[in-house]
This record gives sequence, C-alpha cells and structure tokens, in this order.
Amino acid sequence: TGMKTLELRMLKKCINTIVFTRWLASNPLVTVSGPANPRDPNHATAARHFRKGDGFGGILTFGVKGGLDAGKAVIDGVNIFSRLANVGDAKSLIIHPASTTHAQLSAAERVTTGVTDDLIRLSVGLEHIEDLIEDLASALEKA
Repeated sequence: TGMKTLELRMLKKCINTIVFTRWLASNPLVTVSGPANPRDPNHATAARHFRKGDGFGGILTFGVKGGLDAGKAVIDGVNIFSRLANVGDAKSLIIHPASTTHAQLSAAERVTTGVTDDLIRLSVGLEHIEDLIEDLASALEKA
C-alpha cells in the first residue's frame, strides 16, 4: 500500500538529507561525509548517477570531535531521532556504530571496516528539517 507514496517520501528524505548535509558541513564540531556533501570524494560520481538536485539518498555519516565519548553523548542527547540501526524508515534514525553494532570489534578492526570511534550514522526521515537540525544541534552542543 505504501508504493503509491514511495516517490514522494523518498523525495522528502533526499531533500532533507541535502539540507542536513549542508548544515552539518558548516558545523565546526563535525566532519560530514556522504554523496550529498560537495566535498565528499563520491559526490561527483553520485551527481552523475542520481537524479539531479534531489537524488543523493537518505543516509549520511559524520564524525564528531571528541571521539567515542562524544559520539555516545550525541546519541544520548537527541530527542527526535530514534536510536536504531535500521535505515530507510519514515522517521529519522541515528546510531553510533562503535558503541553498538560494531562494539564487539577491537578499535583496529572497527577502523578496517570504516567505523571510527567518532562516526555517527543518520538515516534522515520525513520530519520537518528545522526540527531535526535543532535536535542534533542541541545534542552536539551538550556533547
């Protein structure tokens, strides 16, 4: 039944992710990666293969200054984001892989998988983008 609105939901997720990425890229507390970030090494390739202007997907990652403890603190500080490992939901999701999905690995093993201690992954949802930004900004300030 959700197929009728899938295109609209994905468009909203993609636009939210672009806005979120641009906001994060201007934040001195983080280093953002993902194809929506013009500074990301994969941006040009993504721009060639995805829809113009709105097709970079709904997932992005960023590193937060302060490493493992700061990453955990950001997760603990959000209110709107759900703390789940899923991706692609209508609601926005956040996870700190080093302390959750990859916690059983050593620090060296995590690095080989691309999971650094400061890494946070977002699956951006359909909520109002300003609410999401305010929620994460508050969590970053507390961390």
